[in-house]
Amino acid sequence: MTVAVLLPGPDPALRDRLAAQLRAAGAREVYDELPAGLAEPVLICAGDLVAHDAVIRHVATVPGRGTVALVLPDGPGEPVREERGQLVPGDPAVPPMAPGPSDGADQNPRPPTGVAGGLVRVGVADLPLLGDPSKPVVADLLANGATVTAHRVRLLVARRVAFPAEIPAAQAAVAQVDSDRAELRLAVKEQDDFFTTYFVSTWSPHVTRAAARLRLTPTGVTAISVVVVAAAAGLFAFGGGRPAWLLAGILLYLGFVLDCVDGQLARYTRTFSVFGGWLDTVADRAKEYLVYAGLGAGAAAAGVDGAWTLAIAAIGLQTVRHMTDTWYGTLHDVAARAPSAAPVAAGGVAGRLGAVSARVRADTGSVGYWLKRTAAFPIGERWAVMALLGALFGPRVALVGVLAGIVLAFAYTLGLRTLRARGMRVSAFAGVAAGEQRDDGPLARQLSRFGAGGPLAGAVAAVVVAVLFLVGAYAGLAGGELRTVTLSAAVALLVAALPAAAPHDRPLHYLVPAALRAAEYLFVIAVGVGYDVPPWATFLLLFALALWHYDLTARLEKREAGGWLHRWGLGWDARVLVLALGAAFGAAAATTVTIASYLLSAFVLGSVIWWRERAESAAL
Repeated sequence: MTVAVLLPGPDPALRDRLAAQLRAAGAREVYDELPAGLAEPVLICAGDLVAHDAVIRHVATVPGRGTVALVLPDGPGEPVREERGQLVPGDPAVPPMAPGPSDGADQNPRPPTGVAGGLVRVGVADLPLLGDPSKPVVADLLANGATVTAHRVRLLVARRVAFPAEIPAAQAAVAQVDSDRAELRLAVKEQDDFFTTYFVSTWSPHVTRAAARLRLTPTGVTAISVVVVAAAAGLFAFGGGRPAWLLAGILLYLGFVLDCVDGQLARYTRTFSVFGGWLDTVADRAKEYLVYAGLGAGAAAAGVDGAWTLAIAAIGLQTVRHMTDTWYGTLHDVAARAPSAAPVAAGGVAGRLGAVSARVRADTGSVGYWLKRTAAFPIGERWAVMALLGALFGPRVALVGVLAGIVLAFAYTLGLRTLRARGMRVSAFAGVAAGEQRDDGPLARQLSRFGAGGPLAGAVAAVVVAVLFLVGAYAGLAGGELRTVTLSAAVALLVAALPAAAPHDRPLHYLVPAALRAAEYLFVIAVGVGYDVPPWATFLLLFALALWHYDLTARLEKREAGGWLHRWGLGWDARVLVLALGAAFGAAAATTVTIASYLLSAFVLGSVIWWRERAESAAL
């Protein structure tokens, strides 16, 4: 439930209308001042706001528990600055100063990008930071360290009026817009990849409207998408011919359309939940990797040598790449909230890269804009490559195509982002439990007491050890020599645990979780190669590990704790040792399947428990 606080306005009739809109948006009560001792979100609405009901409803129902503020392009109101969807502190009313002669950079590079729209949903955690709500609310919250998400009107209308005479014109502007039609278009992401923008979003809103009329839920659409994609993966794996490949490609495309529709339906019907957002994130990855498995199995059945190797390389690289994407985004968000600490080095390579990137992003729809987005090989492009190449040329070519795209995109994003991160003076782990996101187990926590070395150096050393072990496995080590190398490599990997308790406070530490994932995945692959573990078993363990780690990052994005069951995941350190011991004692395949089955069971059990806890708390 939400409490609404309505501030004085220019006209009593307008205040009455706003009070009705606030209640329609889910406000439990409307007060003239903030009551004491609240433990629920609060909508603070300026009495001079004229807007669609949908605008107020959207701000009130933005997913998550944080604070959200309406931002308008101009008009009365406090100037605000938006970066990466967040409002940043400082004095945005001061225009940027002229570049200095020595560095060529702005002294104050943060001019305002809009004005506060007079509507703020204050999260429960930020209520203690709020002063007098009759004064500028956004500036007060930012000055006290709150994270405020910006919400823009886009196709709808919202205006702030200073005098009663201005109200009729503002209401007429609101009435001219078909709010339902606008809301349907607003359900489509404002900025998406090229394939999704031109080959999905042009017609997916019609599917979204139909799904709403059929009273389908976003979770129901997600479930249908999983079934459709599983059918496509099955056709690639067992179809055995061009007609089956063609049908699989069509199903894969339709599955991706439904993957977009579930989010659009949630935004259109405003039926959000933290669990639903988490499920959508994890299901997206699970579906994609299920297709990798189908392509690998189909190519292997056709007699293609190394088919499973391609699938294993694809799932490993894409997961590690996603980890770098997540943590770079977190680093960038922290930098946006700390403008005095985070600007890139003036005049340096990082500064020039940041400036070029900002210009390209701002030139929406240009060739450079689309090239930049496509070079990152986002999900739409990956699904398009798999669907098109799989339908026309079969599983092997589809696997080669998607793997090549992942490799090139990983090199591009990792290189440029690392250069830019070097110029930031913040940590991606600000306010984050580093041990949980590292996926450290009990052994790593014990070893961390020695506190030797730096987190990134330890993680990179573990990657080097895993690579050397993989090279040795491919070189044909066998017998006692292989067992010795396996156990030695497992012990050597624990060097990454020594600095686990050290502060992860450097910008480049955003790479630590991805490096730990890479070390563990490479070790799993090396064991599979050295001990002739069936490739499908190695893929299954990587699939289970990927879901486990995506669960961590999805909860991080939703600002949710990791859950009690994560302590039973053993940690990367214990999993590596258990796998090494099983391989050394001649049970590599059985140990691989056992660890995978255990992790998948724990993942499903933890998800069900969390879903039930969420459902019970929502019913209270």
